[in-house]
Amino acid sequence: MAYCTEADLLHRVDEYTLSQLTSDTGGVDSAVVDRAISAADEEIDGYLAVHYTLPFAVTPDRVRDLSADIAIYNLYGRRDADIPENRKDRYRDAVAFLRKLAEGKAVLDVPDPSTAEGGGIGITTSKSDRVFTRGKRSDRSRGTLDNF
Repeated sequence: MAYCTEADLLHRVDEYTLSQLTSDTGGVDSAVVDRAISAADEEIDGYLAVHYTLPFAVTPDRVRDLSADIAIYNLYGRRDADIPENRKDRYRDAVAFLRKLAEGKAVLDVPDPSTAEGGGIGITTSKSDRVFTRGKRSDRSRGTLDNF
């Protein structure tokens, strides 16, 4: 699941700019947008996988914003054009925040998957779960450590 959408990019740049960054024939090329978002998400995952279980059940707003900023930066880079200074700054800020997340100096407000309903791994043990017995002879139906 992508962290952001084309609509999220259009909240940050106008349709004409997005069209110029993605298509040679006019109009927004959604396939190019999807590739830029995918590359941004992979970059984000590289930082977040250190401390978070991915994918998120619900994408945090901050991650959506980071993805959109990185995707737009990637689109500018695709054109080998001069990247506007504000886009460079937003990209640098995004990467700086991702580094803080990876180092544990910042956190995202996401639910812990182990406490979510139906989430996490459950462990149960009981005497009947044992495969080997200890200290008494076995009838060999379940195994034994008697001879070791």
